[in-house]
Amino acid sequence: MRIDIYSDVVCPWCWIGKHRFQQGVQLLGADAPVLDIHWQPFQLDPDAGTTPVPLREAYARKFGGVERTEQILGQTQATARGEGLPMDFSQGQVRVTTLPAHRLLWLAGQHGVQDAVGEALFRAHFEHGQNLADTEVLTRAGVAGGLDAAEIAQMLASSRGLAEVEAGLDQARALGVSSVPTFVIDGRWAISGAQPPEAFAQALRQIAAEQGTATGRRGDDACGADGCRV
Repeated sequence: MRIDIYSDVVCPWCWIGKHRFQQGVQLLGADAPVLDIHWQPFQLDPDAGTTPVPLREAYARKFGGVERTEQILGQTQATARGEGLPMDFSQGQVRVTTLPAHRLLWLAGQHGVQDAVGEALFRAHFEHGQNLADTEVLTRAGVAGGLDAAEIAQMLASSRGLAEVEAGLDQARALGVSSVPTFVIDGRWAISGAQPPEAFAQALRQIAAEQGTATGRRGDDACGADGCRV
């Protein structure tokens, strides 16, 4: 069963959804289907550049003020910590383009280590507040996930992987993906949002048995271009 997971590395619900999905697969135990998982690119903020802007400042402009920003960050952080994820918005996170990070994930896909590299990127941003457009940060995350530092440097210094990532972004638009995480299963079914583990397990069970169609909705557990709902 092929799973294409559309996400962005600065999307808090994508990190939460990643872990909930894994928990859902674990709930299936011996009944879990063989999964071929591919992480696909999506940009919540395609207009962001390489110059870092304090995340709180960017959010205050987007959401209409400091009070609303603190509410969003606080509630999202509390949810993540309830899942055992060390999300910490006091670490000085910044708004930057995630295109280089998606190129790193593409490279990770060539070596079969997307899950590990993706986890390292999520932790770099959400746990440590590191700049995901910074070459050194990307290199550390890639190495932590099992990639070779020299190959990472070579890729980032060239245009390698750029066309593939842009094609992936185009594919997301063609599929109508407007919020992340979105889990596309065998190109036929979509589950949107960081659903509870039980929901993921049930959907995978139904699809594997070809007994039904799993469809998702964008609720309080997804992020889109207009922000993350809480």
